[in-house]
Amino acid sequence: MKTQDRTIDFSGRDFLLTDSFSEKRTLLPDCQAPDEPLNFRIEVANTGHVFWIKEICDVTLSSALARGTGISGRSPESLEEKIKKGEAIIAFASDGRWAGFSFISSWDNGRFVSNSGLIVAPEFRHTGLAKSIKRKIFELSRQKYPEAGIFSLTTGLAVMKMNHELGFEPVTYSELTKDEVFWESCKTCVNCPVLLSKERKNCLCTAMLYDPKKRG
Repeated sequence: MKTQDRTIDFSGRDFLLTDSFSEKRTLLPDCQAPDEPLNFRIEVANTGHVFWIKEICDVTLSSALARGTGISGRSPESLEEKIKKGEAIIAFASDGRWAGFSFISSWDNGRFVSNSGLIVAPEFRHTGLAKSIKRKIFELSRQKYPEAGIFSLTTGLAVMKMNHELGFEPVTYSELTKDEVFWESCKTCVNCPVLLSKERKNCLCTAMLYDPKKRG
């Protein structure tokens, strides 16, 4: 029997979540061990996927509560808008079950982009799905905002590794968006007092940026 982690990413902040309480853990039978390959359908979301918004919101909230970390939520209405605009990625298992989700947020009139809301359903943790979704949402961001810098704030080593593989580099906070709407979303994080005490120059999260200008 094996336990799995859930992944979540909101407002440009990336987290690798582990359920803190045994009653919230999902135990998988040996036949579903993570080292066995699973097939997923990962695609750009469209209006036909609006049906899944409630489950996405519920799993995202339960993940944040299990981790005990403040996180910037997204209303069902805002997720519906992202889906209808084609600015989200959704994943399904081969049997049709919803498996994962992520969406794009743009800042400073499109100068910066964050890949937000990365969430994997509990039964599909440790399958490599989070990495696949992250790559797909990164590719969608590059397609829709080819000139934008794509940034991430994270405390997770696994997420840092994924970012590095995609071409992200560590940067100072001064190189990120100045959009006040983004920084307002940090107020729900338990580490916000640290951020404010340092005048938004740094915090516990590592800032990483993909700069298309440096990539040619």
